[in-house]
Amino acid sequence: MTYIVTGAAGFIGSNIIKALNMRGIRDIVAVDNLTKADKFKNLVDCEIVEYVDKKDFLSVVESGELSGDISALIHQGACSDTMETDGRYMMENNYRYSLSLFDWALEEGVPFIYASSAAVYGDGKTFKESREYEAPMNVYGYSKFLFDQAVRARVGNNFDDAPTQIVGFRYFNVYGERESHKGRMASVAFHFFNQYRATGKVRVFAGSDGYADGEQQRDFVSVEDVVKVNLYFLDHSELSGIFNLGTGRCQTFNDAAVATVNACLALDGKPAQTLAEMQQSGVIDYIPFPEALTGKYQSFTEADVGRLRASGYAAPFLTVEKGVTNYISTLACLA
Repeated sequence: MTYIVTGAAGFIGSNIIKALNMRGIRDIVAVDNLTKADKFKNLVDCEIVEYVDKKDFLSVVESGELSGDISALIHQGACSDTMETDGRYMMENNYRYSLSLFDWALEEGVPFIYASSAAVYGDGKTFKESREYEAPMNVYGYSKFLFDQAVRARVGNNFDDAPTQIVGFRYFNVYGERESHKGRMASVAFHFFNQYRATGKVRVFAGSDGYADGEQQRDFVSVEDVVKVNLYFLDHSELSGIFNLGTGRCQTFNDAAVATVNACLALDGKPAQTLAEMQQSGVIDYIPFPEALTGKYQSFTEADVGRLRASGYAAPFLTVEKGVTNYISTLACLA
């Protein structure tokens, strides 16, 4: 039985492949676009049976050549740059390409697990998987929103008409190992670590949208937990639907900064500091909120995980303090 993973050399895709390998699964077809070649490093310690370029894979799918026992198509490939302004590219890459793979999965009866995003909610305050709460602020969010809508249109809002397992995960702010290739779109934990190691300071956005300095809130979720949820649904093919994938608990950017700095201090054998101490000493450096992000920035996110919990997934999620500490230990070993 073969697993197909798109976005295979990317952040979440490569972590899923590694987790499948840990289960003894090697029959994996990795699909990606290596125009930015540095992503290949995410697959060096992974076992796959084949690599296929993204465009070539779509040609294979559309030609009807792909056949055999496919355990699942895990579609993680996308342009995740929330600042991308080329809407035509975004829609072709995130919407039209995804639709072609989805239609093939429906026709072949192949389980289809795909990456959606919390960006579909825009600047709303309710993050529940229902149309009335969805209002994306940028073309990235819109591309994900429109694909979710296409899925609902084909299989029904309750997924009752789905001929196979169909699962969409609305990822919140994911951080963790194998994200270094993302550059400016990497997590704040990644950037805070590199800033602190380079300058002894971390740069945090000053107050905006009614929030004090660094007090904007996000649902930060470790890629460790993201992978666990994906594997849970692979193990439960009877489950379908669109699900939020966050911790269900928002934390501030100050929390992420403190967790990062204290993890670095611990590695250097130094005592932890409080937020107030870091602010007083200038370790946390508040920078003006970028004008380019005005009206395009989610100052608050917090996943409603009721539907996810109702599916039977009961494992706890890592807090920022624990998840970031784990991550910084890994980053320090790689530095």
